[in-house]
Amino acid sequence: MSKILDEVLAANQAYVAGFGNKGSLALPPARQFAILTCMDARLDPAKYAGLSEGDTHVIRNAGGRASDDAIRSLVISYKLLGTREWFVIHHSDCGMQLFDNAIMSDLLSKSLETASIDASGWHDTGKGPGCDEGKYINWLTFKNLELSVVEDVQRIRRHALVPKNIPIYGFYYDVKTGKLVEVADAMQAGRAL
Repeated sequence: MSKILDEVLAANQAYVAGFGNKGSLALPPARQFAILTCMDARLDPAKYAGLSEGDTHVIRNAGGRASDDAIRSLVISYKLLGTREWFVIHHSDCGMQLFDNAIMSDLLSKSLETASIDASGWHDTGKGPGCDEGKYINWLTFKNLELSVVEDVQRIRRHALVPKNIPIYGFYYDVKTGKLVEVADAMQAGRAL
């Protein structure tokens, strides 16, 4: 086994020992809201939003973007599990700002190994084969943090399956301070009607 696997399994054993009555938590989130945020390891929604198990749905992907799958999850969260408010929370210093579709497609076409970045840009560190399938994916990168939050709130708001009475809040998380920073244009775009 790997060291990481051993550590995860040991941590799970300790968690199980203190699990208590969490097995009786209800399926719907108790606080009736959902968060769409980035998968970045520096973000801990439970801590920055004061959450406990069973409180809310947290949907994570690269960039915290309102992809079709993220919207699918939000609609299920509302329609079947009763969430009534949604948060879109991006963050400062996001890796999705460091590349674009062309860069990602080019890197994947060269090899499927992990790439590296330095002051001169991205570099492929592997030796083929690559795959050209990356050119068919919109990687949902962005350059402007606040604008990305606004765009995602607008995309969710415009979706035909999203009820107009759900407020959608737009924020970004500052990775240097831990603060949630309101994005005024996103808050306006996401207001409930």
